[in-house]
Amino acid sequence: MRQYHPQKRQEDFIRRSGDDGELIESLHHLDGRSYGSYKSLLGSWNYGSFTIEIDRIQADPYAPPSSLRVVADPRSLGFPAECLETEERQIATADFLVRAFEKNIKRFSRPGVVQIVRTGQEILERSACTVRPTSVELRFQVQFPARGRTIMGHQAAQIFDRDVPDIVLETLDFRTPSDAPADVAEALASYIAALRAHVHTYEDYCALQGELTRNNWIAFIADGAILARHSGVSQYPMDGAVPFESPDTLREHVTLPHAGDVSGMALRPGITVIVGGGYHGKSTLLSAVQRGVYAHVPGDGRELVAATPNAVKVRAADGRAVTGVNVSPFITHLPGGADTTRFSTENASGSTSQAAAIVEAVELGSPLLLIDEDTSATNLLIRDSRMRELVHAEKEPITPLVDRIDALAKKRGVSTIMVMGGSGDYLDVADLVLMMDNYRCLDVTERARSVVADQPRERTDAPDFPAPVPRVLARTTKRADKPKTKVSGTDRIQLDKQSIDLLDVEQIVDAGQTESIAWAVRGIVEHIADGAVTLPDALAQVEARIDAEGLDALRSFGMREHPAFLARPRMVDVGAALNRYRRLALA
Repeated sequence: MRQYHPQKRQEDFIRRSGDDGELIESLHHLDGRSYGSYKSLLGSWNYGSFTIEIDRIQADPYAPPSSLRVVADPRSLGFPAECLETEERQIATADFLVRAFEKNIKRFSRPGVVQIVRTGQEILERSACTVRPTSVELRFQVQFPARGRTIMGHQAAQIFDRDVPDIVLETLDFRTPSDAPADVAEALASYIAALRAHVHTYEDYCALQGELTRNNWIAFIADGAILARHSGVSQYPMDGAVPFESPDTLREHVTLPHAGDVSGMALRPGITVIVGGGYHGKSTLLSAVQRGVYAHVPGDGRELVAATPNAVKVRAADGRAVTGVNVSPFITHLPGGADTTRFSTENASGSTSQAAAIVEAVELGSPLLLIDEDTSATNLLIRDSRMRELVHAEKEPITPLVDRIDALAKKRGVSTIMVMGGSGDYLDVADLVLMMDNYRCLDVTERARSVVADQPRERTDAPDFPAPVPRVLARTTKRADKPKTKVSGTDRIQLDKQSIDLLDVEQIVDAGQTESIAWAVRGIVEHIADGAVTLPDALAQVEARIDAEGLDALRSFGMREHPAFLARPRMVDVGAALNRYRRLALA
């Protein structure tokens, strides 16, 4: 009888250690063997200036690529010392190195052989690279070559003798040899200057966020900022776009560490309404504020656009799940007698979904809501006098936002910036009215007040906005036998058999954030939720873990070691995902 010998698991292999020569010799020696023999290379390999850690090797040539890390001492590689001094500088330096590594892959390797996380226009904290005063670590993947399922050891040796070390040194080595040719020295000087510019841009943004707090502003848009994007599906700046210029009445000055004196439009708490003709830049301005919760790379155009970090864009989302949300400020006396103080549905309408999103954002502590009428449910935003006369209040379960927005600001301290081009009802409650005219921003507040005085309407404002009571989370009673955590871009999470649609959570800007959110949601529902912790407190626990341990803290929720593709999410976005999870259980 043929005997069965179970295949050795990755953890069954003893991790080896050696130098680069031994690794390359081993790869040559493996040529022609079965693909599983690659696993004998798991371990630590010293290349002199850096060490390569091979942590996981793919099971076969068609599986996800193998996981590797580069670990080095930044001091020995000539890193500019000032770029290592503070946490802000370390985050910016790490973001810069990931981008440089990505560019160097294209220079020194064939497509698909070496891979690292893809980056966008935002500077984010990522698991792909961590920088500390005495260590730098880069995480990436390598596709180990094969012919069928047979190892191509000689080709693999070239990858580790040439491709990988060239990419690593070109990214991490800031030393200038004394005998370096002039063009090499010049290129390195330019590289160091680019790193410093990246760090300075991030530091200025962080300082601008500090100015928002100090001056009690909710947003700031610098004069000269380029807000328009190349297209509706691109975050690159539009060529020839009109630079932003703040209205004189709203212009303020801030002093930043590197940019110096900067003027721009400062928005204060309250209700800001953006009006103007179609295609004149209303939504462009709102989108810039929406993305202003993140820092942007040099040359983006929005480097000095900042919004309070927990600002939340809310919109309608037909079909989303709602679990135990008190939507009674907006929706009451539903046909059938459903309790709207603890409302749940598997398939919310546009108005119900947006009402829930507003209440959920307030529950999570957001001080600023961003609303665009183009993505909103009209019947939640307004109900004019004619419709009020035709359909009396006792027959209409929806209280529109226009009746609640003033109390939301004054009683709950939640500001709103909204684009409204089709109705003048919000002019009554607006503290500030901005008009976009061919991408020029004008303060038309006084003109709007004159219009209101000349064309008065009956005010139906509600006197209060009830304070949301934080919901208490119950633990998911049954865990999957084979847990599955998967993400698709920034739009979808798959947890076991349940999918979470995040298409309407517009401030998730990186697929790495989506992956982090997926693991945070799993951690909350399976580990943190206990029948006593509230949703905001559960999010605070996750954030505290990340603050203390970095994104690797999410490994405690079942993630594989050394995750390479995570980016730090905002906790309000983690909360938004939880609120859309159909298996969310409340105590």
